[in-house]
Amino acid sequence: MKKTIKALNISVVFILMVSTFIACDKDFNVIDSDVLGKENFNFATRDSLWPITAYNRKTEAIQVNNLASHLLGIFNDPAYGQTKASIITQITPNSFDPEFGVNPIIDSVIISIPYFSTVNGADDDGFPTYRLDSLYGANKEDLTLSPKIKLTIYENGYFLRDFDPNNEEGIAQNYYSNASSSVNTALNGSTTIKFDDHIVGVDAPILNIEDFIPSNETIKTTVGTGDDAVTTRSEPAFRYPLDNDFWTKKIIEKEGDPVLSNANNFRNYFRGLYFKVEPIQTDGTMVQFSLDADASITMYYTNGEDTARISNNYAFNFTGNKLNTFINNYDIPLDDGDQNLGDAKLYLKGTEGSMAVVDLFNGLVDCDGDGNINDDALECFKNTFRQIDEDGEYIQDPLTNRYLLKRLINEAHLMVFEDEDLPDLGDENYHFYDRIYAYDIKNNEPTVDYTIDQTDNTQEPFNSKVISLGQRNPDNGKYKIRITEHLNNILINDSTNTKLGLVISTNVNYTNTGKILNSTDDVTEVPSATVLSPRGTIVFGSKETPSKEDKKLQLKIFFTESK
Repeated sequence: MKKTIKALNISVVFILMVSTFIACDKDFNVIDSDVLGKENFNFATRDSLWPITAYNRKTEAIQVNNLASHLLGIFNDPAYGQTKASIITQITPNSFDPEFGVNPIIDSVIISIPYFSTVNGADDDGFPTYRLDSLYGANKEDLTLSPKIKLTIYENGYFLRDFDPNNEEGIAQNYYSNASSSVNTALNGSTTIKFDDHIVGVDAPILNIEDFIPSNETIKTTVGTGDDAVTTRSEPAFRYPLDNDFWTKKIIEKEGDPVLSNANNFRNYFRGLYFKVEPIQTDGTMVQFSLDADASITMYYTNGEDTARISNNYAFNFTGNKLNTFINNYDIPLDDGDQNLGDAKLYLKGTEGSMAVVDLFNGLVDCDGDGNINDDALECFKNTFRQIDEDGEYIQDPLTNRYLLKRLINEAHLMVFEDEDLPDLGDENYHFYDRIYAYDIKNNEPTVDYTIDQTDNTQEPFNSKVISLGQRNPDNGKYKIRITEHLNNILINDSTNTKLGLVISTNVNYTNTGKILNSTDDVTEVPSATVLSPRGTIVFGSKETPSKEDKKLQLKIFFTESK
């Protein structure tokens, strides 16, 4: 009988664990079971709260090169204020040592950078129509009514070097944000670069748009004339004609020159483009796009005799160094918080903004029940969940050296509540798509729970990793950050109780991190996804707030133990 009950007990634990995993996005209740009958049931599920300290960490001087995509424009977050995002990028010819032929004449030069877009219907001719994704501050019902900005593209005269000359090991050169400046600047570790001071031909920009807003219109391209004309359609893009004379002098007239013979020579000769944004009014529009293989600048030209001219093209891509610059004009100050006592509110703001640091089991508890709160919370956690022998030592499996447990963690969550007074511009769904991403600060990598989360969605990041990173509950502004396996690793494998970072993210699939220049604390890198998230939210922290005790950031553990 004893062996039978033991086998059934294992099944009960398994069923309970599977059930809680499937229902992880719902509120938990105490679970009863009649699988064994009331007289035989010898397991119970309970929950417990554990002390944590969460504090603000301002994210300044963060790496802004090697990003997967880039922000361009002006965005006013209702809680924080205005951010301007400009771009500096190198370009590279698709081929070298070009021969432009006899009497080459440029017909047009087209810059084309596809927007992130999704098909949302069809026009009268059956061709697809699109909505633009990754837009901020725009009127998405009618983009033509969106706040306009001034956009100017200049030739950049500052050389973006590949390697850090101050490092003997050939480490790549990184560039860092300097958003407190009133002009577009970046830091390279030893110098502040003011890109306005390095404009080539400031009075003759390559492109000037006085009232720019992104368009969701399909790009139509017609080749040929009359009956031979062929029209193709492509997805919406930042697509504009550039000045022909500039490219004639810069490229065509350099045929045979060493500056067009290889990438290094070319990038030193033509050091790239500077996309500079300026406000027209208080509000603005910001777009995110990728300067990847689909982005290009193409010179269309003809050569040959007047009676027999031949059409050709010469193209450039955006490989090479590129970076974002940010200028913040925030309405509220962002400062480092109290690492010892924690903060009452946590400010999660993207670009160069702010994040939260969560120190688990930081504090004292009454573990032995003597009425005195003088026991270390982490040691109490281990003592409460691990098996202990008659000598008071933790019991380990002799084969795996893993610690054996007397309590099994079913689920463990950080319960994060949004500040209900957060401005939303009158739109109750304004923060609907906000996600909170958690990462391991010590190792600068995703949590174990994120790694094993099978709910990947590569097409829709909003619906990705929804078990480990719970989506915002629109009814109460609550987020659940699952750290079950993170805690199990501490208990079973005796792994380090590392601090966790919380950041705002619009793409939880993007897990790369960027360095912080000259960091003096535990936070040495931040997820690059938050650098590309201009939005912000405010949540309650670990420090008690009068009348908001039920909103305080909590670590809640649901566990199974024998009676």
